[in-house]
Amino acid sequence: MAPADELSAVGGQALRPATIRGREGFYRVGQDTAGRWWLIDPLGSPFFFRGVHGVRAAGDPPDSAFTRDSAARLRSWGFNAVGVGRDSAGRDDGLPFLASVDFVRIGPQLIAPGLRLPDMFDPEWLRLASARARDVCTPLAGNPALVGWVTDDTVEWASPPAAGRPSLLQICLSLEPSFAAYHAAWEFVLASHGGRLEAVARAWSAALPNKEVVRELTRSDVGLATRGYHRDDLRWTRECARRYFAATATALRAADANHLVLGCRFSGKVAAQVLAECTYPAVDVALPHWLDLPPADAIATQPVLANDVAWVEDERLRPGARARTPRLTTFERMLRRSRTTIDRMARHPAVVGYAWSQWEDAAGEQPPFARGLVHANGSEAREHTEVLAAFNARAEELHRG
Repeated sequence: MAPADELSAVGGQALRPATIRGREGFYRVGQDTAGRWWLIDPLGSPFFFRGVHGVRAAGDPPDSAFTRDSAARLRSWGFNAVGVGRDSAGRDDGLPFLASVDFVRIGPQLIAPGLRLPDMFDPEWLRLASARARDVCTPLAGNPALVGWVTDDTVEWASPPAAGRPSLLQICLSLEPSFAAYHAAWEFVLASHGGRLEAVARAWSAALPNKEVVRELTRSDVGLATRGYHRDDLRWTRECARRYFAATATALRAADANHLVLGCRFSGKVAAQVLAECTYPAVDVALPHWLDLPPADAIATQPVLANDVAWVEDERLRPGARARTPRLTTFERMLRRSRTTIDRMARHPAVVGYAWSQWEDAAGEQPPFARGLVHANGSEAREHTEVLAAFNARAEELHRG
């Protein structure tokens, strides 16, 4: 096994030993002398992750006429890994993979529109998280094909305050008193304003004769939107994120010291204060949405795996009304824009790979405006696979610069 100071050079640039995270003999991550981050495979070679979430075994459902092996299909399209999923398809065929612990499944849950988190303030949650990590991680702790652990595959952090809907602090203030997060949120707010609800109302420029008013606003899906409230929501959200990432990382590393920690799987727009806590040392490689990467010209101190790549559902990739090529169809314009965006993603110095959002079309999706690489009948979604196969063939070279 190659020692840290003798790891393979990438594009003529050596990897910097001081930046390497992870254990020798398993997947690690490190930065080259040009500032680009790379995953490092168990043999010490750079590895640009190209994976897909939710891969299912061939012939599933059993009556499918398309029974070609899923791993063979992935390889033919240039993929070299699988993301998180419901079964072991792909990993059983030797592909590197991600696995999810799903900490949100244990203990009380904070559930609301746009919100799904564990109640990190519950006095039993740390113990339950440690037990969950031991149960899930121990069987894979010695597996060198596992790239790293995703803390949760299905958490949601609520809408940022600017969205006009109830955000995390408001939702926590509106919980039932049986939740520890309810008491923690009110203690946080009152402690910030001299312990008096009247002072909170003044700071938020809101009529708050009693605590029930906040709950009624939340039930009506009306978000507090004043500058004073936004300041408190920012601090509360960051505190929740800090607790979540610190606690899950502690539980994971106690159960499995061999593998990287990737934080949770983000989907859609996430508040900047959450992303700010999803960093080293709690998280080795973060999983931000592929359209929410840090600025490419910033100093890349945190490697990221660009997550949930797809180009049919996101408003930021939909063609505008002033398209310069009116002869092209909406789908053709979308694909052209997506090619530019994924090339830019691969060149990003912090990006160590990417994960396509889903293996199969979701219920209700209609090709070609569907996200799966495989349609419901098992046939190949060529509108995606042809673009991705061409990209995968040159993704590592793009990252080399």
